[in-house]
Amino acid sequence: MGHNGGPPLDDDEPPGKLLYVRYAWKQAHAEAWKTPPRDIVLFRLRRAAEAGLTYEEYTSRLLDTGRYPQAGDKPRERKDNAK
Repeated sequence: MGHNGGPPLDDDEPPGKLLYVRYAWKQAHAEAWKTPPRDIVLFRLRRAAEAGLTYEEYTSRLLDTGRYPQAGDKPRERKDNAK
């Protein structure tokens, strides 16, 4: 029979792979949330206040979307039907 390009039948993860993935994510999270220079914090605080967001919300949106939230931006709709 031919190979159909599906997943391998032996889908066991190599030992230690999940530990490395967890380590890599923790490192990436720490790098993204490390304390920026004072001038950048002040800039983000001012822009967050203009947009009606907290510093944490502003920074989270910046890191999530890669763009600076603006005062005229519409709030993002939640997909999980939460209110």
